[in-house]
Amino acid sequence: MTLREAVGEGAARLEKAGVPEAELDAWYLLEWTAGVSRSHYLAYPTEALTEEQERRFLDALALREQRIPLQHITGEQEFMGLSFLVNDQVLVPRQDTELLVEEALKYLKPGMRFLDLCTGSGCILLSLLHYCPGAEGIGADLSPGALEMAEKNRDRLGLPARLVQSDLFEKIEGSFDLIVSNPPYIPSGAIPGLMEEVRTHEPLMALDGHEDGLYFYRRLAKESPRYLKDGGRLCLEIGFDQGESVPALLRDEGFDEIEVVRDLAGLDRVVKARKSRR
Repeated sequence: MTLREAVGEGAARLEKAGVPEAELDAWYLLEWTAGVSRSHYLAYPTEALTEEQERRFLDALALREQRIPLQHITGEQEFMGLSFLVNDQVLVPRQDTELLVEEALKYLKPGMRFLDLCTGSGCILLSLLHYCPGAEGIGADLSPGALEMAEKNRDRLGLPARLVQSDLFEKIEGSFDLIVSNPPYIPSGAIPGLMEEVRTHEPLMALDGHEDGLYFYRRLAKESPRYLKDGGRLCLEIGFDQGESVPALLRDEGFDEIEVVRDLAGLDRVVKARKSRR
């Protein structure tokens, strides 16, 4: 099988399986299994795969046909220019969430203490520590499997994060200049309509925001003031249709300077707020 034949067969099989962007995924699988760069592929499309490369490619292709996420097959995902290990215990880091990190970095300074709730793979926590050396970061998650993955990413990146198993603030002590979170925000009834890769292979507890998707925002709005310093900031990722409901919850709990930030697609994505100074 040549490089071109591999991509062609892979794209055809993945398209038949209903995989979005089938040709692109076929290429990524070839790149991962055969170690072939895009420039090499374009220069030598008729180069033959070795038996081992072909076997690895076909095995990976068979997994992707089952709608297993590409990142679960390769075991990693890039986020904020860093490589994160992922598996089925954590949400795959998404480019949309980079906006949350970018907005949080506008407030975070060396010497500040921040908390990342629902840390998952640790991508938000560790990106903030990477781009703001000298800050102190704590990541919390209820899932032992998620914390294990966050620990691997912490050690791999060599960053000084502390990790805590906690149901939001349950095991958290002290006060913070900044609290960030990408909590579960999908209404329970909407989960069956998600892409198969998400609803079948990503952790339900990281997706399910209960009946109306606002359960964790209510808790964050009510509980976070106890842990934020006066004038401290809260930065939250939200669903595209939560740009009015989440700010209203924060306003009811006394937050001010509330702002909704839209992503590159023009969708509401991040809510920022300040704990009022006494």
